[in-house]
Amino acid sequence: MRSAMVAIQFLAGKVDRGEIAGTADLFIKAKERLQITRPTNTSMARILEFLVDLVCKEIEEGNLLEPAVNVFIDDFQKEYEQNSFAMAEIGSGIIEDGDGVLTMCFAETAFILSIALALEQGKKIKVYSPETRPYLQGARLTAPCLMEIGADVTLITDSMCAFIMSQGKVQKYMTAVDIVTRDGWAANKIGTFQNAVCANYHGIPYFPFAIDPDMSRSGREGIIIEERDPEEVKMIKGILTTREDMKAYYPAFDIVPPYLIAGIITPKGLISPYGLEKAFKINVEPKL
Repeated sequence: MRSAMVAIQFLAGKVDRGEIAGTADLFIKAKERLQITRPTNTSMARILEFLVDLVCKEIEEGNLLEPAVNVFIDDFQKEYEQNSFAMAEIGSGIIEDGDGVLTMCFAETAFILSIALALEQGKKIKVYSPETRPYLQGARLTAPCLMEIGADVTLITDSMCAFIMSQGKVQKYMTAVDIVTRDGWAANKIGTFQNAVCANYHGIPYFPFAIDPDMSRSGREGIIIEERDPEEVKMIKGILTTREDMKAYYPAFDIVPPYLIAGIITPKGLISPYGLEKAFKINVEPKL
């Protein structure tokens, strides 16, 4: 999300230096191009709407653009950090001494902070991080980040989750989410749904972290699942793992229904998936 704002910041700087003509159309087209790169995660799209509206207003008033963009990004970062710490306090409170915690993909700031706070509280916990094929976010990002904060983390393959649940090694399932709708449907990296089904079968509660529920969307039909180049499924880090002429399929995200979610960790507290609309009312402006 921050990288998208930095792209607008880069354009604003070029306009201020006289390197390109600063028109509203320039920034609107840039916004639209950035938005289509993440159709599932709508937080970035909504943030860009507010940022580009601000830039267009500055253009109309004849002001320099980069100072206003810098203030917007700084304010965003401060609020993001505050909300991440607020969610981490909730997450660490859910984790009990002796718990095994399963995550999926890169669970982002609030989850890592939750583990760090739980460790500071003296809780002995184990974390299981699936590798997350085909980009290996779990192996390359989540597991190393957890190691750096001193967590007892074990890397597993994506297909091991149900088995380690059956062994009694997991007591909590916690992930980030790319979107949560106002009625509690959640989408995250592909594999999240099947783990939620398995967790429910084994009596393990699932707690997703949602910094900015999208109150403009409802139901699974309100979620757009990004389908990426199927050729990527046939490779890992550019190395072909099957025949070149093999057919493949790559939906990058899947959808978890609200009845598989024990509670959603938000900046406003731990909320039932059925209570988001009351807690957030209408999302006039994304608060991150």
